[in-house]
Amino acid sequence: MSRLVRHRPGLDEILGACMNDFAARRHMMVEAQLRPSAIDDERLLQAMGQVPREAFLPRALKGVAYGDEDIVLGDGRRLIEPLVLGKLLQAAAVRPSDVALVIGCTTGYSAAVLGRLTSTVFCLGADAEQLAQAEKVFAEIGCDNAVPVVGDPAEGHPAQAPFDVILIAGAVSVVPEKLKAQLAEGGRLATVLQSGRAGKAAVITRVGQAFGMVTPYDAAAPEVPELRPAPAFTF
Repeated sequence: MSRLVRHRPGLDEILGACMNDFAARRHMMVEAQLRPSAIDDERLLQAMGQVPREAFLPRALKGVAYGDEDIVLGDGRRLIEPLVLGKLLQAAAVRPSDVALVIGCTTGYSAAVLGRLTSTVFCLGADAEQLAQAEKVFAEIGCDNAVPVVGDPAEGHPAQAPFDVILIAGAVSVVPEKLKAQLAEGGRLATVLQSGRAGKAAVITRVGQAFGMVTPYDAAAPEVPELRPAPAFTF
């Protein structure tokens, strides 16, 4: 009588199954969330279909990496939902030769996506530990043109300015003048401009010393705390 031997998958087999599952979810994100919502830039769709969003999240949150909502990270931080990120990047008309700056996404995910679309991207944040983790993930996924920078997000990164693209990966009530000043001629800054509970995607373009702004569609995104205006004093 033969003895039934149960197959016990090894660690490599388990990890391989998980990777395949995430790849399937990533594909569904592109096909079910992005394409039906008028995102038709094939370079952008390919980038978001390749960058492993789960790699930028702690273990407990990897399972919700490809949902259609912002992900709460704690300490007042959230990872912007894929659709809002994709629509902002499409509105910014990113080019392969662009040099970009990302603010408001210290996980590094937004910078990794931009890294697939531009020549160089700087990921700016105030928390050195978070950026060190982002740098580790960049190395693991082969994103060698994304550079973490520790600094004050409201000050931007003047040492590497001007930028062709500045992405504020979240909502602000006011775009800091110092950030607009770091745009190159023809450079675009994309964000969600919030007024009370209402929000609109905003793309600011530099033309000489002037700045034009379009708000092409309604949008909602988590606030970027570091760019919150200082409270006004009244007497």
